[in-house]
Amino acid sequence: MLRQPVPNWILLGGFLLAAIAGCVNAVGFLGIHHQALSHMSGTVAILSTDLGRGHFGAAMHAAGVLLCFFLGCVVSGLVIRQSTLKLGRRYGAALAIESGLLFAAVYFYHGGSNYGDYLAAMACGLQNALATTYSGAVIRTTHVTGIVTDLGIVAGNFIRREPVETRRLGLMLVLLAGFLAGGILGGFGYMHWGFATLLLPAALTGLTGLGYVTYRHLRHVPVTPAR
Repeated sequence: MLRQPVPNWILLGGFLLAAIAGCVNAVGFLGIHHQALSHMSGTVAILSTDLGRGHFGAAMHAAGVLLCFFLGCVVSGLVIRQSTLKLGRRYGAALAIESGLLFAAVYFYHGGSNYGDYLAAMACGLQNALATTYSGAVIRTTHVTGIVTDLGIVAGNFIRREPVETRRLGLMLVLLAGFLAGGILGGFGYMHWGFATLLLPAALTGLTGLGYVTYRHLRHVPVTPAR
């Protein structure tokens, strides 16, 4: 149960971050390796099937993407440490790192290097670990499996005429809409600008981090020490 109202900064930030992940994932799917970057279920499936077929080069690439996503989560843990979403934590610094990773990914993509996939996956891993819970609600901004699951549960409760958590429903719909919008943007952008499309989520990530820091200062909320 979502125990309190969702602040506007979480709704806006969640939408923007989900859109960023959707855009990055779309570029990954349309790119050289047709590789999911913002969620790892498909990557593990690719890794296992390529190992089973003896395609060890492709399997090593999938393993690299998986490892870099994991390393992004590690970086998030080092920068923020806490898992509960709360105003005052060092999200601005984490988003700045993510922005830098995406800018670097564009550079390597243009050089035809696999490091483009690795850096973009690392950025997504960092973002996914950025904040995992808020007031009893699990928040994921780089994949929608959990979101669709939650929406299905809500629909089942509604059909049975049981109470529906409207706050949680609203949050899930915002995140789903963001990921969908980002995927549309990524597909359109890749068709016209190729890998340079990632410059948009890279810049947007940096601006989101700057917006968060500005909002925190306007609210006079000190940085929460990592512990």
